Amino acid sequence: MEFSDTIVFFIISVSLLLLGSAAAQSSFRPSALALSVSKDASTNQYLTHLRQRTPFVPITLAVDLGSRHMWVNCESNYISSSYRAPYCNSARCRIADRHSGCGGGCSGPQGPINNTCCGYPQNAFTRVITIGEVVEDVISLASIEGSHAGPPVSVQNFLFICGSSPVQPGLAAGATGIIGLGRSPIGLPLQLAAVFSFPRTFAVCLPSSTSQQQPGLIVFGNTPFNVIPGLTVSNLLTYTPLFTAPVSSVGEQSVEYFIGVRSISIGTHPIRINNTLLAMDRSGNGGTKISTVDPFTVLHPSIYRALTSAFISEAQSRNISRVVPSIAPFNVCFRISKGSRLIPHINLELNGANRPIWTITGTNSMVQVNENISCLGFVEAPYWEVTSIVIGGLQIEDTLLEFDIARSRLGFSYSLVGHGTTCSNHNFTSPY
Repeated sequence: MEFSDTIVFFIISVSLLLLGSAAAQSSFRPSALALSVSKDASTNQYLTHLRQRTPFVPITLAVDLGSRHMWVNCESNYISSSYRAPYCNSARCRIADRHSGCGGGCSGPQGPINNTCCGYPQNAFTRVITIGEVVEDVISLASIEGSHAGPPVSVQNFLFICGSSPVQPGLAAGATGIIGLGRSPIGLPLQLAAVFSFPRTFAVCLPSSTSQQQPGLIVFGNTPFNVIPGLTVSNLLTYTPLFTAPVSSVGEQSVEYFIGVRSISIGTHPIRINNTLLAMDRSGNGGTKISTVDPFTVLHPSIYRALTSAFISEAQSRNISRVVPSIAPFNVCFRISKGSRLIPHINLELNGANRPIWTITGTNSMVQVNENISCLGFVEAPYWEVTSIVIGGLQIEDTLLEFDIARSRLGFSYSLVGHGTTCSNHNFTSPY
């Protein structure tokens, strides 16, 4: 985290500790909090559920790993006695959005109000951004006791952005906003860390199943991540450095999570790519980031051509039959089950001690499109994508990712399927 961000985190820590102390003192101080996360079958979006407002109302939000804040559509039926809007130019406004504006054009539950500050909710799935209002209200999450859900815990004065109906289309059915996990002072991880004195760390374990009864988890705080049958996945992590892009699409330091990829191999065979694409330039072009918005890994066109060509050659050497024509949106399909051990592994050599390898097996590289055919779950980047490799949802499902913001490192497990379990195989049952 940059020096300026450290100062901002200190300010918001003091602010939130004071404002959130009532919630902490009224019950107990949890060691960790958790949100269940499900996969929507129609959109491949990852959804979570929490309670908000007074009285509490359950809400459904899409998960965006790289968003700087939470936003909710407040345009209709937002009724809460604990809602408030910080005054323009207040410390809370400046913490919420360094580019926030003032005046009567911000739109919250009570319509445009003078002397409040504006925020900018963005739908990363549709790339739509609108104007909204920086507001505060209470939220409630489940705590964790051991491997099980504990009592719900409330966070008073949680900062978020009130959005409006134009920014909501494109979200999965039932979702009324987005929850941001980016390394921003008002992203969910840092707000919770400030209120409860958690380590600035959170873990994500996305489900591969679209069953509502088989959710994955997002965990905030310091607790081992256990799955049935008694496997402590936290002990299996390998680490690589995390870093930020120098600039985001709105002109300030990005809050997304980037890692360094040194090379890519199919099986034991390195593929030939332009290595300059793997580095990031001063304008934030190139590099590799992790995304919960993109359902499949997105590759720069030249990397995509090199990877698919090498994958096809390796698959043919293993007598795996290619299917032509392919099945949209994929360009490379085979007559094989995604769980087959014949499928070539894709290996990412990363930055870090001993150059760790992130191995992507068939369960995370292939999409089963019907009973007999699987397609390679990688797509070519559109013209506007500036990042060379965007690791998408499929490639991180059933894999524990630990985002250690304080130490700027990412911990990753290998696929839990290889251990005979999944991200959904836990004892945590969300009360929401």
